[in-house]
Amino acid sequence: MAGKSVNCYRCKHFFITWDRNFPYGCRAYNFKSRSLPSFEVRSASGKECLSFEEKDKKV
Repeated sequence: MAGKSVNCYRCKHFFITWDRNFPYGCRAYNFKSRSLPSFEVRSASGKECLSFEEKDKKV
């Protein structure tokens, strides 16, 4: 995945919250944020999210 940014909407750990102040969440890292979790992980660690897992495709 080198050179590509993580798309949280395609990750099975991503969820939308009911909290207006923190509308996005990540189950892998157990946090909510104002921006997409992948942006928060990148700003905190300087690396792309290592917990990204593609959602199962429904047939």
